[in-house]
Amino acid sequence: MAFSFHSDAPRHEQLSDWLRGRIRAGEFSTHDQLPSEAELGALTGVSRITVRRALATLEHEGRIYRRQGLGSFVAPPPLPQGLVRLTDFAQDMERAGLDASSEVLHRAEEPASPVVAEALGAEPGTSVVRLDRLRLGDGRPVALDRTWLPPFYARFLQGRDLSRETIYRVLEGEFGVPVVRGRYRIEAGVAGRGEATALGVPEGAPLLLVERTSYTEGERAVYYQRRYYRADRVAFELELARDESAAPGQGGELGMPLREFEPVFMAR
Repeated sequence: MAFSFHSDAPRHEQLSDWLRGRIRAGEFSTHDQLPSEAELGALTGVSRITVRRALATLEHEGRIYRRQGLGSFVAPPPLPQGLVRLTDFAQDMERAGLDASSEVLHRAEEPASPVVAEALGAEPGTSVVRLDRLRLGDGRPVALDRTWLPPFYARFLQGRDLSRETIYRVLEGEFGVPVVRGRYRIEAGVAGRGEATALGVPEGAPLLLVERTSYTEGERAVYYQRRYYRADRVAFELELARDESAAPGQGGELGMPLREFEPVFMAR
């Protein structure tokens, strides 16, 4: 494993880049042990502090995990899940090979804010039901959901165990309310006090915010949701297909139809 410094970038960054490349190239397989801190220091000629900073970067990215007294190991690769299709959290976790569960943190009626009212097609101040759930994968926090439902649809969830059941499955499976489409908005966010406490991250930590409005037949909004993902647990991958039917000079634009849009859940 030859290594040499090649730029003016900090040495810990170059070392983490090099190790990242070796993992991607398959030189280290899942759960393989990396060279020890002392071995990496001898190989590269840097201090143990520099080695630790490089390993800490990879651990934060979810590429390695560390066991006290044993060393550093290659983490399982992220598992992509289809999101072009309208899926619920349990389906995402199932396809990722993780056990989905939830903790209901809050459930109560409240007046709809202007943002919630617009999403649900209601008047501001209209009574809606807010449901907050901590979403877990293999028992570890992945996301915090805040969901607002019109009372008409919220009534179907009365008495349901929403720590295991999902809104989609209750509405579609038992009450014949199909969820036919969803509108998404994805943006960067930061953890406020409530999000930080629930997700186990520092206040001000970066989050990935996904806003979604789900609709049933007749363009009726079933719910509006704000999902706060831990930024170290998920990334989104986009695949486009080149559409050459509209070639330059023929009065059209090259299209890039969406083929796949996937959340990738990090092993942590």
